[in-house]
Amino acid sequence: MLLVTDIGNTNITLGLFDGDRFVQELRLASDKDLSGEEYEVLLDSLLKEFKIDGCIVASVVEELSSKLCHSLNRVLGFEPIFVTNKINLGIKIISDEPDKVGADRIANAVAVAGLYGGAVIVIDFGTATSFDIVNSKKEFTGGIIAPGINTQMKCLKNSTSKLPKIEVSFSKSAIGHNTTDAILSGVIRGTACMIDGLVAQCEQELGEKAKIVATGGYCGLIANYLKRPFDDINSILTLQGLKMIYELNCKDCSSYKQEILN
Repeated sequence: MLLVTDIGNTNITLGLFDGDRFVQELRLASDKDLSGEEYEVLLDSLLKEFKIDGCIVASVVEELSSKLCHSLNRVLGFEPIFVTNKINLGIKIISDEPDKVGADRIANAVAVAGLYGGAVIVIDFGTATSFDIVNSKKEFTGGIIAPGINTQMKCLKNSTSKLPKIEVSFSKSAIGHNTTDAILSGVIRGTACMIDGLVAQCEQELGEKAKIVATGGYCGLIANYLKRPFDDINSILTLQGLKMIYELNCKDCSSYKQEILN
């Protein structure tokens, strides 16, 4: 069984694959204050019922990269593959700073290049709302990073004296007739308008029409307010991309000395 691990700013997502079959998703909080030994206990508890013979890790949290990789090594008994732009990805990264492209964004790009074909714009709703652009030549050309929905909500609450903390929910109308509805309109409908506008601009710069693929927690909610609907919503896109990267690199895993930060 293959374990894929996506270390994000809010959550650590663990995905289990049995061949091509997706088995289960598990989550941990991305807690920088936990020690490696504490993560080891948590991982051992979550994974003890599974027979895992392969593992790959993507991380955008530098403080957790080494800690989690070493904990997984101790729990599983072998070293996981660590995603960087230096390993075989099956796609070309042609952005100006390939070393700074997040591993989760790399995984998304690999996934859509393999699953959808043609030009694809991935929109990932997480702590940030990110766009990852892959052209029809299977080249990752770059992307867009904007504040995520929860990040916008927290910013409004923390940066103002009178705006309340509210839960993310449907926006009833564009014109908010009370403070809560006004915030929901600005954040939810505003995010949808941003997506519609930026997708059009990205396609213009690409010079070709793209499939729009969404992943992440709020894509179903935002879909209600778009002028142009998503072509697909794929909740495990990043995990599928990690599986593909693993398969590209596992034929001789011993040759990959992982770039785990010490």
